[in-house]
Amino acid sequence: MEVTSPLRQAVLARLEQARNLPSIPQAITDVALATQPEFDAVINAVMDAAPKSEHRDLYGKADGDWLPRWSVLLGGSGLGDATRLVAQGVTVPAEEVADSFVASCTAPAPAVEDWLLLTGDLPEGTRIPLGRYTLQTFTADELRQLGPMPALYDLQPGGLDLRLLAGAPFVHAPDPDRASDRSGAPWFDFTGPRPEAWHWRALLPLILWSPELLHVDAVFDVDRGREFGLHQNRVPTTFQIYEDHDGRHEEVEVREIGCFHITRVELPRLQAFCTAVAAKIDAVMDGTTSGRRLPRRRALRLERAARHLLQAYQRTYSDDGVWEQEVDELHLDYVIALEALMTSPNDKHEGISERVRSRAAALFLTSSLRQQVETVVQEAYSARSKYDGTRRSPCSRAALAAHLGRLSPGTRRCRSCGGAREVGRWCSRGSGCRVAARPGGRLGNRSGGQAG
Repeated sequence: MEVTSPLRQAVLARLEQARNLPSIPQAITDVALATQPEFDAVINAVMDAAPKSEHRDLYGKADGDWLPRWSVLLGGSGLGDATRLVAQGVTVPAEEVADSFVASCTAPAPAVEDWLLLTGDLPEGTRIPLGRYTLQTFTADELRQLGPMPALYDLQPGGLDLRLLAGAPFVHAPDPDRASDRSGAPWFDFTGPRPEAWHWRALLPLILWSPELLHVDAVFDVDRGREFGLHQNRVPTTFQIYEDHDGRHEEVEVREIGCFHITRVELPRLQAFCTAVAAKIDAVMDGTTSGRRLPRRRALRLERAARHLLQAYQRTYSDDGVWEQEVDELHLDYVIALEALMTSPNDKHEGISERVRSRAAALFLTSSLRQQVETVVQEAYSARSKYDGTRRSPCSRAALAAHLGRLSPGTRRCRSCGGAREVGRWCSRGSGCRVAARPGGRLGNRSGGQAG
């Protein structure tokens, strides 16, 4: 560590000098800090401790010379934020800041990881392998270590409150197609409006485990020690009211967890289930590299079904509601997924709906259930046939609410009866709807909080 010692000393000296800086924001922006002569000592120390030959992404050309970029040293590392806090009179743990800055400059580049924030409530310490993915919960301190300057998280107003995420379920995996890069070069994201569909191999076992909805709230990147890419407005929150010892009520902001709950007793069974389903998925998807036609087609059909199932799943909310603009797409996704699973490559197009209906019904044991399944599949095909990609025609359940007139943008259809309701309110069909009549009188929220 001797090679990093001068760099650490330069950072500590810079933080000490920051006490004499003006506290007005315009005078201590990253641009302003980079032009100050005192910053040259930090640049020189970085060049000695992290040469361009070993840390290419730290450097950029300036006046024909390769120099460490100030945008990385101040903005990317968090040193600029630490300097501003010191200038404004905040007590900053300088030793921890210096250690974090040295690690940011000299440590090997981490692997870029894809992360998904899920709704739900899982026990502390959960860690379940899902193929190449991992389902895991973290403490606030563990999440803090993922960013570039852990010591500053609780000192900066307006930032992401990591305490909201303590115990939240995350799914994460290395991204083999990307390398950590601080050069500022743009990364073009082609995942589309439903990025969760790209991670279906991790999500499919989880949505098969329980009928309770497990939504993806955010998809983001993590470079451990460099960037924790979750923005605060991607974390859905609500307010709970607690009563203190004196009988006074206090509002506390908490993360919305939905209806997906796993107890510690259920955790081993969930892990065994996910392991078994992930193994079956891997076995089918191995067919993509097979020299035979049938295994390749099976793999493509599974992926197609899973992607459309996830798209439909994400359109549905914990109160069993669907946005009016997405009702037709919901049915279309379900029908595509059903056909991918229930048809054979040798099937002719004529009569496909009848074959899908009979094959789906054959999976159930009693005649009454088989009749119900045939009816549901037929209704889905009827709804699909009315969708032409340009006009939003009423579908089977939504048509029941036609007498309610045109829906406003802030309304959803109730999937149970087709009735319309405003976001956060009861179904308009009242007690006649089985969803509106749930215990507590609220839509789809077992804890008694208002849905929507």
